[in-house]
Amino acid sequence: MKSMIDIYDLLKKHGTFIYTGDRIGDLLLIEDEIREYYKSQVLDIKDYQTALLIIRGEIRKLETKEN
Repeated sequence: MKSMIDIYDLLKKHGTFIYTGDRIGDLLLIEDEIREYYKSQVLDIKDYQTALLIIRGEIRKLETKEN
């Protein structure tokens, strides 16, 4: 897992599509979904941690851009 595209592909593979029109809100929902995948043992620890870092980096970029 290297980018948001990989995360979107993972979500799509499991039939999950998230779009609310609020980019930060979408990212937070995606983060919750990734947590659920990890709890359900769909993701291993490495992919879980990498996905969270990517998502949080995207959120930081958006928050910086807004200010």
